[in-house]
Amino acid sequence: MKIRSLPKITAIALFFLLPVLVAGSLKKKFTAPILPAITYYLPDDLHKNSREVFADRLYDSIHLHELGLQKNVLKLALQGFSKLSLKGKLNRDSILTIADFSKPSREKRFYVIDLKNAKLLFNTRVAHGRNSGAEYARSFSNVMSSNKSSLGFYITDQTYRGENGYSLRLHGIERNINDKAFRRSIVIHGASYADEKFLEEKGMLGRSFGCPAIPMEEHTIIIDAIKNGSCLFIYSPDKKYFQQSTVLNSKG
Repeated sequence: MKIRSLPKITAIALFFLLPVLVAGSLKKKFTAPILPAITYYLPDDLHKNSREVFADRLYDSIHLHELGLQKNVLKLALQGFSKLSLKGKLNRDSILTIADFSKPSREKRFYVIDLKNAKLLFNTRVAHGRNSGAEYARSFSNVMSSNKSSLGFYITDQTYRGENGYSLRLHGIERNINDKAFRRSIVIHGASYADEKFLEEKGMLGRSFGCPAIPMEEHTIIIDAIKNGSCLFIYSPDKKYFQQSTVLNSKG
């Protein structure tokens, strides 16, 4: 698909000038060190207004509304991303991936965004766990062998070749929500049941054992774009998740 981007002037102002404008007023209140590479992600309440501006402009500029992603989902993803960045947990402080499980599997609900360059890199389909639901994912679990998807924030790890071919390991970082993902072998991999042909035949994607499986024809290039320390957010409007999220409910 064609990559959409912000105008250069807007991007420069957004990523570099905005933090400078707010830095003076926040200097006395905010004493924690800010890493140069992530100053524009504005992770806590003191920076909330600037983060809102960033989210609004990014959302409009790469036309995420046209692609079915709700603005509040992007804002939640950026909120968690910002906190992880400030804590130094991300090696890839530009790439944000969102899997929107509020949407049916027949729709393209997997988004990979390059934040620094304000570009949408990929928008494709993604399958959910077989015990999470049929066309919609409605039930989630952190339990071994549940064959369900887990919500929340993940950090991507290294690649490997296994039963599903070229795959990407994931570390779930939310306690009691997805922190067993690595032990459950929840990974990103390609699957024929996530392809267009399967969708045309069945009317919805097939389902995994809990992994966010993506189309075979795109899985290698997507995995290479997000591997080694980027942020993944798997979303659903699940009340239990929002009550228990250790990322969204943590202080900046």
